Amino acid sequence: MHSPDITQQNIDKLLALFPNCKIEKQDDDGELSTGIDFDLLKQELSKNIVEGPQERYQLNWPGKKEALLTANAPIAKALRPCREESVNFDTTENLFIEGDNLDALKLLQETYLGKVKMIYIDPPYNTGKDFIYADNFAESTDEYLQESGQKDDDGNRLVANTDSNGRFHSDWLSMMYSRLKLARNLLKDDGVIFISIDDNESSNIRKLGDEIFGDDNFIVQLTWEKKKKGAFLSGSVTNVKEYVFVFAKCRKVFPGLIGEIARGEETYPVIKTTNARAQRVIKKGIPSKYKEADHFLPSGSRISSGNMEMILRTDLHIKNGILVKDVTVESNWIYSQQLLDEYAEKKTIYITQELYFRRIVSEPRTKMLKDLLPMRGAEGTGFEFQYSDNLFADGWGTNEDGFDEIHELFGSQSIMSFPKPSKFIAKLLLSATRLDKDAIIMDFFAGSATTAHSSIKLNAGDSGRRKFIMVQLPETCDEKSEAFKAGYKTIAEISKERIRRAGKKIKEENSELSGLDTGFRVLKIDSSNMNDVHYTPDTVSKADLFNQVEHIKKDRSSEDLLFQVMLDWGVDLSLPIRKETIENKEVYFINDDDLAACFDKDIDESLIKALAAKQPLRMVFRDDGFVSDSVKINVEQIFKQLAPATDIKAI
Repeated sequence: MHSPDITQQNIDKLLALFPNCKIEKQDDDGELSTGIDFDLLKQELSKNIVEGPQERYQLNWPGKKEALLTANAPIAKALRPCREESVNFDTTENLFIEGDNLDALKLLQETYLGKVKMIYIDPPYNTGKDFIYADNFAESTDEYLQESGQKDDDGNRLVANTDSNGRFHSDWLSMMYSRLKLARNLLKDDGVIFISIDDNESSNIRKLGDEIFGDDNFIVQLTWEKKKKGAFLSGSVTNVKEYVFVFAKCRKVFPGLIGEIARGEETYPVIKTTNARAQRVIKKGIPSKYKEADHFLPSGSRISSGNMEMILRTDLHIKNGILVKDVTVESNWIYSQQLLDEYAEKKTIYITQELYFRRIVSEPRTKMLKDLLPMRGAEGTGFEFQYSDNLFADGWGTNEDGFDEIHELFGSQSIMSFPKPSKFIAKLLLSATRLDKDAIIMDFFAGSATTAHSSIKLNAGDSGRRKFIMVQLPETCDEKSEAFKAGYKTIAEISKERIRRAGKKIKEENSELSGLDTGFRVLKIDSSNMNDVHYTPDTVSKADLFNQVEHIKKDRSSEDLLFQVMLDWGVDLSLPIRKETIENKEVYFINDDDLAACFDKDIDESLIKALAAKQPLRMVFRDDGFVSDSVKINVEQIFKQLAPATDIKAI
């Protein structure tokens, strides 16, 4: 039995009175615990300003610097292809990366820098049970997962981020900080990220997003009704809403979240009272809807309606419902003289019944997405909904819809906890990619792969060619769970099977479509393909040096090396792959001539000449793959003669 911790009791009493003084701090052993901000407490107990550290507005927590260091630290890891778990491996443009998303984001930095249009993530909500924190870039995923019991080599349990842990918020912030820092690099300048979250960390994710993306790039906080009603009969209030925080990479070039496209005819004013006053000339020939077909107003006349006022600087003359003379008008114009001339020539500007001017618009218009709750297509709005637009007309879906989808695909609702409905994700996808149907979409907390499902469904609906990159940790399923009993050992296995089943279902429902990509290329994060001597020759002993004659590990295949080279060279990992046999050697071609690779041994000049004749943009061999040193020396000369533009590399 332990005596009471009087210090902790005193801290608890003070925090009950001054909850704003609560901090998370490190003790002498480096452990994080709850403490008190004594400078702030002094101020609470003083009638005057207490001198203390310089004040500034910022989000800070113990471990922030370490999180930044973690984000910036390089890693020596590889993406190993797994054909047997993939669908249409050679031709699909979709990727599924299995492993720690921090590693994945680092590995993709060069290849996908500034190429991703949209990122959607549904990260752990920090409810006290739902994420494992073990960001140590010196360790592998396997080392910290320890699939049996979630324990490390010393027997310490790698716990979920429990509320009793002093690091409750700090751990979560550190985990998110490093990942969002890296994710921002992947976004296009006009790209956007959607972050789903609940009340536990909603305030922190806003501050975190403001710091990483810039507060001027915050777009909107959307509200999603995840349930139709709470479980009020339980005697407690159940939250029925979650939030989606939206940040742009660069708001200046971000086109906005397009909710709907209006079709049909609408009219818009050409005057706005807050604009500066100026004179414009309205060309003759435009139609008039004024009650009198023939009407005359002399120069100097004032036409007013509410706060709007026009002053005629020349006579206004209408005859037979047509403006018969150019008229000069002073008012608060929205449009330039050039645009008004264009509208007059096209007869898309007219005189109203109040003798004002309005513009007629018949081409499709984008309607900006405002909020998730009220967005429904109303009758008589002039909207002509297509399949993809119907996503906005029939609601956003709820958790119940997500469970129903899982049940329809797997035969059980309990395979995954709280899956998002594909309808919900598809609407977000549509709002960001309606004008870019070839966009790359990423989700590095893939879960049950709803984002991949939604992307395929959306492509089927609007003939898009959106490509997805899913990342999921092979987190072990509880042995008592329905998923484990159904044969799924990890969350990643559920993710992949969801995409397989959803893709097959969508293809069957849209059999008339050709070219719909329902495949995905599985890549698994593993240790580097190269032996340690390749990276750290100074740390290798003489005994180990003799055992490591080759740079490349013995268990690595040619395709393992191929994807390493693609990463090193920044080649798109989703490009089509073709394999040919030339001179009895296996040769890979990426996107025909973007990259050629041969990792066989005993390569002679005959093969080198045959490959050079194909003039690929890039060519790679094994460093020890040539039949002799003289052949290795001649490679550069042969390519210089036959393919001078080819970039050559040996690994």
